[in-house]
Amino acid sequence: MASGTTAPPPPASLPRIVAASLIGTTIEWYDFFLYGSAAALVFNKVFFPDSDPLVGTLLSFLTYAVGFAARPLGALVFGHYGDRLGRKKLLVLSLVLMGGATFAIGLLPTHATVGSAAPVLLTVLRLVQGFALGGEWGGAVLLVSEHGDPRRRGFWASWPQTGAPAGQLLATGVLSVLTAVLSDDAFGSWGWRIPFLLSGVLVVVGLWIRLSVDESPVFKQALERAAARKDDGTEPMPLVSVLRHHWRDVLVAMGARMAENISYYVITAFILVYATTSAGVSKQTALNAVLVGSAVHFAVIPAWGALSDRVGRRPVYLFGAAGVGLWAFPFFALVDTGSFGSLVLAVTVGLVLHGAMYAPQAAFFAEMFATRMRYSGASIGAQFASVAAGAPAPLIATALLSDYDSSTPIALYVIAAAVLTLVAVALARETRHRDLAGDEGDGMGAVGEPAASGSVAQAPAVRPGRP
Repeated sequence: MASGTTAPPPPASLPRIVAASLIGTTIEWYDFFLYGSAAALVFNKVFFPDSDPLVGTLLSFLTYAVGFAARPLGALVFGHYGDRLGRKKLLVLSLVLMGGATFAIGLLPTHATVGSAAPVLLTVLRLVQGFALGGEWGGAVLLVSEHGDPRRRGFWASWPQTGAPAGQLLATGVLSVLTAVLSDDAFGSWGWRIPFLLSGVLVVVGLWIRLSVDESPVFKQALERAAARKDDGTEPMPLVSVLRHHWRDVLVAMGARMAENISYYVITAFILVYATTSAGVSKQTALNAVLVGSAVHFAVIPAWGALSDRVGRRPVYLFGAAGVGLWAFPFFALVDTGSFGSLVLAVTVGLVLHGAMYAPQAAFFAEMFATRMRYSGASIGAQFASVAAGAPAPLIATALLSDYDSSTPIALYVIAAAVLTLVAVALARETRHRDLAGDEGDGMGAVGEPAASGSVAQAPAVRPGRP
């Protein structure tokens, strides 16, 4: 059962599995991005009204960053139990936690009502959001990766990744409609609550779909082998195995996330601050530009994933990292024009280049680790990086803007992240021919060293040109 390539599921089941992962990640990213957009547009006035406007924005982005701080803890907890109990159970839990916290934010009293207790309660709920999202990503991409046809794993595994732009699209779209139909006073008073309360409806739909899918056959097989090892006392904890045998792979994954994470939050979250304060663009115009860019981002991610099945994960990822670095200065130059068309072009090209990293990332990270440590390894590598990358990105960018009143330091910040990612991915080995069913093998680690016990096995090569 352990040998050979992963058998693809019946044709009818894979779309359902993809849908279950996609709708869950869409809802969770909707909740997460909704907070980021609200932090840029309204939280500085609602929860930090006594501060200078830019300082208030910094404080609201600080609560935004707190959610990232909780993501590594979520990765550790969900990864451990996801490798022990299964992907599906933990994905259901993450959806309930994220949706519940987001709905509760929509009911929070403001600073005007309860004073300093308001931002404290906001921070607590943000921590719950981050904890849930830290466990969501790894489980969602693994559920698809472990079910799918290995020849098209990059394509199928990229679909849960489209949950990020889909969630961004949904969150930005709802906010854009509200800011268009409501006055600034009405939006700041009660309108901002509506998108958070809508999350409750979305969670019910997501749970209905997510509960309908089965655990991956790859994990079931690994669980049987693990039960046998546990009987003779040779089954280690997943976290221990990851840190002992795959710490280099974890570092590669963290490095690969730097440019991807930082560029994304600069393009989609910080842009709402920069465009409205430095470029003189209205909130509506900035939101609409992100809306258009997110729609294109959603469309190109599966295409980049399919390309990674043909040419490899590394070439596509390296192209994306180099691209966002080279685009940093043109991005801000276009935004500075104040033109809606230029703003759309800046955001869209940036997100297309980001997609070249984000699309193959799911399969790339999954292929680095063996089944019984895959949830832990992929989640730790992805979410620990978010603390140093995505969490402070809007905060650092806003602080640089405040200190230097220029986009140049921010562009250099994005370029530095791109260099880190280029180095990390260049040191990694290509993984697209890995067999995810191989639990004990003689494969190579991501950085080219012989894999220890529990590493993924090298699968038979896929013929060039096959999708």
